[in-house]
Amino acid sequence: MNELEQAGLARLRDGWISGGAMFELAPVEWKEVAAASSPDEQERRLLAIAAQALDVALRPAVPKTLKRRPPLPVLALPMLPDRLRPLLRAALKHAADARRKALVVKLVASRGFVTHPMDWMPAATDQTAPDVYAPWVDWQASAEQGPHEKLSAENWADSYPAARRVALAALRRSEPAVARRLIETKAPAESAETRLSLVELIRIGLGPDDTPFLKSLAADRSGKVRELAGRMLAMLGEHGEGGPDVPVAELAGFIEEGKAGFIRRRTTFGPAKTKSHVQEQRRAELFELSNLVDLAARFGVTEADFITGWQFGTDNNADVHLARMVVASGSDGAVVHMADTLIAAGGKTALLVLHLMPRLDTGRQRVLIRQILKDAQFPAALGQAQGIDAGWLDWDDLSNGRFLAVLRNGISAKEDPARRTAEEIVETVGYLATATAAARFIDEVVAAGLPPASPSLGLLRLNAALAENPSQSDR
Repeated sequence: MNELEQAGLARLRDGWISGGAMFELAPVEWKEVAAASSPDEQERRLLAIAAQALDVALRPAVPKTLKRRPPLPVLALPMLPDRLRPLLRAALKHAADARRKALVVKLVASRGFVTHPMDWMPAATDQTAPDVYAPWVDWQASAEQGPHEKLSAENWADSYPAARRVALAALRRSEPAVARRLIETKAPAESAETRLSLVELIRIGLGPDDTPFLKSLAADRSGKVRELAGRMLAMLGEHGEGGPDVPVAELAGFIEEGKAGFIRRRTTFGPAKTKSHVQEQRRAELFELSNLVDLAARFGVTEADFITGWQFGTDNNADVHLARMVVASGSDGAVVHMADTLIAAGGKTALLVLHLMPRLDTGRQRVLIRQILKDAQFPAALGQAQGIDAGWLDWDDLSNGRFLAVLRNGISAKEDPARRTAEEIVETVGYLATATAAARFIDEVVAAGLPPASPSLGLLRLNAALAENPSQSDR
C-alpha cells in the first residue's frame, strides 16, 4: 500500500470519527463490494475493508536484522513465589554493586528458588551466579541450552560455554581424571581466555594426578595460563620452572630475614621498608606473580616455617599481599596453618583470615565467622569475605558474645560512619542467617533504633520470608 492509499484511509478514518458518511470517498474497488447494500450497510462494509487493510496490509515487515531467539530455558529450581518477589526486588534495589546483588541471588538459590527473569537475570559474562543459572547465561549469549547427556569429546561442540563449564565442574567432582582428559584434549583449540577458565576447573579436586598436565602447560602460549598452572603446582608442593614468569628472586629482595628469641632462636621474615610508591606497587605485582612454595624455598624453609616466621602487623599491605599469595598458591596445609596463626594472634591481624575464606572448608569458615562475631572486634569486616555459604548462622551464634551489644551501640551512634557500618553488618547477617534467626534479628535491630522501613533490612526480610524448603514457602 502506497502513501496515497494510506492518505485515503486517513481521510476515511477522520470522517467516521466526525460521524459522517464516507462511502463516496472510498476507492472504486471498495465501492463495487458495497454498492448493492443499504447506506448503513455500505458504511459497515467499508469500515470492515478499511480495518482489514490497516491491520493486515499495513503490518510492518520484519527487519532483516531481527533474529529469532529460542525460548528462555526452564531452570532446575522453581521460581520464587509471586508473594515474595516484592521483597526480592527491594533487596536487589538496595544492593549497591554486583557483588551484593549476587549475595541476594545466592541466598534465594540456597533456599531452593530462582529469581523471576523480570526481577534479575545473569549477564552473558557472569561467572559468579549459582550454577543453576547456567542455561540463562548461555541464553543471554544467544546460545541454546546444551544436551543433558554426559559431556564428552564427541558432544563437546553441542554445549555452550557456561553449561559446558558447569558440566565440567560436576565431572571434576565425580570423575576428576575424565574431566582433566577432556580439558587436556579440548582446551588447546580454545582462545586464551577460554583456556584459562577451563584450566581453572582443575582446582576442583586438585591432586597429584594433575601434576603432569599442569607441568605440560609451561609451554602454553598464554602467560596467564602458565601462571595459573604454576600456582596450582605450588599448591601440590611442586616448584615452578623459574625464569621471567616466576620472579621470586626479585620478590625476595623486598623481604628481610632475621633472627628472634634468646634461648630458642628462630628465623623471622618481614617486609623491607619501601622507598617509594613505585617500589610498593612493584612489590604488590611480585606477590601476585610468585608462588609461596618457591618463595619459601628461596629462603631455605618450608611453607609453614615461612608463615610462622612472618612478622604480621609490621606492614598491613604486605600482610594482605602475603595472604592473597597463600590463597592463590599455598597448599591446603599452608592455608590452614596461616588461618590458625592469625586467629591465635588476634587483634587486627586476625582480619587477614577473611582473605583465606575461599580456600577454607565450610566447617572451618563457620568456626572462624562464629569466633569473629563472638569477639565482636571487627564484625564489619565480614562483608569483605568471599565464598561463604548463605543461610546457616543461628540465633545462638549471633547472641553468643559481645556482637549484639556492639551492634546496638553502632545503631544508636550519633556519627554517620558508625551507623552506616552497623547497617552494613545488618546486611551481611541478612545473607548469613537462617530464616528463624533473621526474623529474630529484625526485631533486635529495630528495638535498637534502626527504622523499620530502613532499606538495610531488605535482605533480612527476604531471608525471614523464605522458609527452609520450597514446600514450606508455598504454604
